[in-house]
Amino acid sequence: MAAEVLYRNSTINREFSDVLASHLKGVGRMFYIHSPEETLYEKPEDVPNFFRQSYPYFIIFMIIEHIVLRLEGKKGIRLNDGVTSISHGIFQECGRLVWRGAESYLYTWIYSNYRLVDLPWDNTLTWYAAALGVDFCYYWMHRACHEIHILWAQHQVHHTSEDFNMGVGIRQSVLQGWCGFVFYLPLALAIPPAQFVMHHQFSYLYMFWIHTESIKSLGPLEYILNTPSHHRVHHGSNKYCLDVNYGGVLIIWDRLFGTFRPETDKIEIVYGLIYNQPSFNPFYLQIFYTGYVIEKFRSFDNWEHKIKAIVWGPSWEPGTARLGDDDLKEDIESREKYDVNLPTWCNVYIIIHYAVVLYGFFELASRYLGMTPISVLIFVFYIMSSLTIIGMLFDNSKYAPLLEVLRCSALAFLSRSITTPNAVTTLLQIFYVVSAMFWCLNTMKLLEIKRTKLE
Repeated sequence: MAAEVLYRNSTINREFSDVLASHLKGVGRMFYIHSPEETLYEKPEDVPNFFRQSYPYFIIFMIIEHIVLRLEGKKGIRLNDGVTSISHGIFQECGRLVWRGAESYLYTWIYSNYRLVDLPWDNTLTWYAAALGVDFCYYWMHRACHEIHILWAQHQVHHTSEDFNMGVGIRQSVLQGWCGFVFYLPLALAIPPAQFVMHHQFSYLYMFWIHTESIKSLGPLEYILNTPSHHRVHHGSNKYCLDVNYGGVLIIWDRLFGTFRPETDKIEIVYGLIYNQPSFNPFYLQIFYTGYVIEKFRSFDNWEHKIKAIVWGPSWEPGTARLGDDDLKEDIESREKYDVNLPTWCNVYIIIHYAVVLYGFFELASRYLGMTPISVLIFVFYIMSSLTIIGMLFDNSKYAPLLEVLRCSALAFLSRSITTPNAVTTLLQIFYVVSAMFWCLNTMKLLEIKRTKLE
């Protein structure tokens, strides 16, 4: 008996140690702390989806950041803005489920047919060369996304928040991967595809936590690494913040190529776009700027100007330099943040429904490879439309109640029609039916959400 108890205890201790070690590695990945020997993969399909595995750490980091900001006497992460940032991250992940890694196929094809050297995939020197190469190409990709108008139309999604917190780190365009992959293709002449795929993920994980106002300085590391201080400048809409600090993990590229600018205490940074869009609707924020680029293209009769309106800088106008005239650029010194103060019951409703949508997304992410493309598209449409309507609820849009009635009614019907009846599906049906009835009352003006501006 005693031996059995000791065996059980040792098993429990071993399992606890394994779980703890796994989580410590997960946290380490957020800071680009890895063991090269443990992250050497031969094929791209062997590389785990580290980004998706890190979603729990994203949420935990955001909660910790919120607590720290509150202890500092600040407002912390706003519910509407934070949820909108997560929605953009889910949009991007939904895009990846649909593309199924198609943007990496060209990289693999170039490597298979035209590589100049055969670097061993299981060598740590290859690991470090890949890390350096991916970060170098990221700098130029990121810089191009600010200096080429059509690329900026996608990347601007990342800059739409008027706050600067870790949630902004996952606020990305659904098309960002397609906009940037071409800048990494030179690496295919030498770097094995698996190493590229892995370090591409590691780079974005590192850049998540540098979106914060809670960390002021990292001391001597500021000379080498991209840090929260450097990245705060990059996200500012003040004139001195424009077109600088493009680095991903390393800031040395900005120092080398003349795009580095340090943070200063003399100017308060105003975050967001120069011409910010007042909305928490993720779908609208994803597409509105593309409409502006098309409008600018159509406004010119001269084909030279039409092409420049797309491939030159966002601030370019006829008669100015490629990136526009600095003297004509607006200097945003202060701005009232867009906010909508909803009743507590409405926020609680949104949080509950948002949790259900997130659960649906993670279920899809775990099963999509075994599903037909049509089934994946249907579920992606459900997730993205749900997140869009939730954003419209945060905006207190006049169309949101009716759309929510339709969404909840459709989900109540589908949960009854295409799933096997059990206690969970029955509860879901009741949940969606009650929600639909609730918003029916709202559309009939029997229940109203009062919108007020926060002071």
